[in-house]
Amino acid sequence: MSEQRIGFGSKLGVILATAGSAVGLGNIWRFPYMTGENGGAAFLLVYLGCVLLLGIPCMVSEFIIGRHGAANTARAYSRMANGSAWKLVGFLGVLTSFLITGYYTVISGWCLQYIFASAAGQLQGDPSYVSTYFVEFEKDPVRPVCWTVMMMLAAHFIIIRGVRSGIERASKLMMPALFILLLIIVVASCMLPDAGKGVEFLLRPDFTKIDENVFLGALGQSFYSLSLAMGCVCTYASYFSRETNLLKSAVQVSVVDTLIAVLAGLMIFPAAFSVGVTPDAGPSLIFITLPNVFNQAFSSVPWLGNVVSLLFYALLSLAALTSLMSLHEVSTSFFYEELNISRRQGALIVTVSTCIIGAVCSLSLGKWSVLSVGEKSLFDLFDFVTGQIFLPVGGLLTSLFIGWYVPKQVVKDEFTNWGTLRSVFFPVYLFAVRFVCPLGILAIFFHQLGVI
Repeated sequence: MSEQRIGFGSKLGVILATAGSAVGLGNIWRFPYMTGENGGAAFLLVYLGCVLLLGIPCMVSEFIIGRHGAANTARAYSRMANGSAWKLVGFLGVLTSFLITGYYTVISGWCLQYIFASAAGQLQGDPSYVSTYFVEFEKDPVRPVCWTVMMMLAAHFIIIRGVRSGIERASKLMMPALFILLLIIVVASCMLPDAGKGVEFLLRPDFTKIDENVFLGALGQSFYSLSLAMGCVCTYASYFSRETNLLKSAVQVSVVDTLIAVLAGLMIFPAAFSVGVTPDAGPSLIFITLPNVFNQAFSSVPWLGNVVSLLFYALLSLAALTSLMSLHEVSTSFFYEELNISRRQGALIVTVSTCIIGAVCSLSLGKWSVLSVGEKSLFDLFDFVTGQIFLPVGGLLTSLFIGWYVPKQVVKDEFTNWGTLRSVFFPVYLFAVRFVCPLGILAIFFHQLGVI
């Protein structure tokens, strides 16, 4: 028996839930190290431009498909495609989300482990100890898998409660909590000696740092950070009311998402500069570099370093969970609607199967290292295939689908809420989704593959 489709109950719920889908490890983990590697404020300015020119039009496109279809991502695309091959783009979105859920949960579980380690004072020690701690934990055959399952169960119990009682209510609790935690750590970081250098690095641009790599990196980050082409935005839009202003909602979500990313930079860079750590530590920033930064920055008061570390990893876990909810919902809605079963049964299929995928991905980093393709572990392979192939391909096809296949009047009706909103920005949106987005996404795609 299929659940009656119930939408979000308030405008605030729409914004917080959709922003929660976008706000995740991409903002608090990936954005700071991308900014550090690409010149600080110069990268930030280019990133803001990419959100405006690429991110918002792509998000509006997914909003249009989701609300028009009023169903899971695969069915929403199918309804607009009228039986044509374009319906496969929706299935690609569901598959992408499903695969990302498997390995994303592993990283989310690492955050839970670091909450425990911070509370127990296990991250105190010299830099080599902290590095060894992460490597040994990552390769452990039991602990990462346990944390992976715990994080997935947390998402599961939210999803089975439905849209209003589960996703919307959890978003209204977790997003303000995430923001408060972020502000607390930003204040603590900015009060450290020489923290001003980190603030300057993030906010004072050096335009000599801008080159083609900065542009392409910012394009990719805007796509990753806003959770585009994963089915998340489209699925959440299927719960929007006919009165929801799609362009306004996309702008509001993008503003919240970008604000969180900037605050993450203000949290990390002042602390890093305070202890003389370079801000370009790359993906290891969160689990190796930052524990050492907290240790050094608060060396005179070790317990305070533990508290800041605990708050930081609690913040990361909340951000990971808000994104994990949306990823879970994409597959859950697909299964329960397409198989005509209950939401609980659909959620159970997703939880069990993605826990298995997550466990295997985790083990491929250690005990089951034989599970590799070329030089990539199964974990890295999932990351590569979804992030560097499926996401840009899905985003490109969605832009072409809305821009060139779907009748212009259908797109305009959704954009203007059937003529009740002003359409002054519609020509700008249509130009962006027809030309700017496809060219930008192609640039990302070829750059990631090493072609340009």
